[in-house]
Amino acid sequence: MSKQSQADQMRTGNGFVAALDQSGGSTPKALALYGIDADAYDTDAAMFDLMHAMRSRIAKTPAFTGDRIIGAILFEMTMDRQIDGKPSAQFLWEERGVVPFLKVDKGLEDESDGVRLMKPMPDLNALLERANATGIFGTKMRSVIDAASQSGIAANVAQQFEIGQTILSNKLVPIIEPEVTISIADKAEAEDMLLIELKRHLDALPSDQNIMLKLTLPETANLYKPLVDHDRVMRVVALSGGYSRDEANTRLSQNAGVIASFSRALTEGLSEQQSDAEFDAAISASIESIYKASVAG
Repeated sequence: MSKQSQADQMRTGNGFVAALDQSGGSTPKALALYGIDADAYDTDAAMFDLMHAMRSRIAKTPAFTGDRIIGAILFEMTMDRQIDGKPSAQFLWEERGVVPFLKVDKGLEDESDGVRLMKPMPDLNALLERANATGIFGTKMRSVIDAASQSGIAANVAQQFEIGQTILSNKLVPIIEPEVTISIADKAEAEDMLLIELKRHLDALPSDQNIMLKLTLPETANLYKPLVDHDRVMRVVALSGGYSRDEANTRLSQNAGVIASFSRALTEGLSEQQSDAEFDAAISASIESIYKASVAG
């Protein structure tokens, strides 16, 4: 199938985007929640082997198909590995009908002016070239908003769209993710500021360019509806951001047109110690609940 088929699925498909893109910093926690303690590995290579085994187990489970999961975000090492003898991105699309994305950011700078910008990505063009060669459809990059700082949020969004242009020029669709931290006291004010900045940059995009947005579930339901309806936006997806799966699903179902892109909330309750039947049942229930919340609006 063509990139047009993938674009159509991302634009109109019923379902959500699975985030399987834990990086070096978040992998130990993800493994611990999965029942693998740090004493089970003594090198980064061994850690990433265990993480790939977890991701492969999820991707191969019967419930993990394009019927309910329209896309999946991969970590760079996952893109470079195989699932069931096929390159991961190829496996997702050809065997599962799931559109593959790649996390491209290299982590966060220290907090400044209420935000954490992305670290430099000097090898981005080379990475995007590899992504295209392996069948990746789009990318994801995360920065963080820790306060309702107008200047900080403006800088955060500007950086996202600047790098987004590089991604678009490489014929990939960027998922722009300026995450608002769920625990900050001025979350609602930060989200109002973020909406203004995102609209301003979207309005300036050429008519032939489309992006996706990945946003924290807002305090005000349907705050981001103008972004869902914007003709430069292929899809708005939501991160779980530390909310439990139940709370994330409840908030998600209140936001029309927004679908999930959950990571920790997706894998909540999974364990390496589960039998295949127990694991398949647990991930199926998780996928079904997130799917229902995604299509509720």
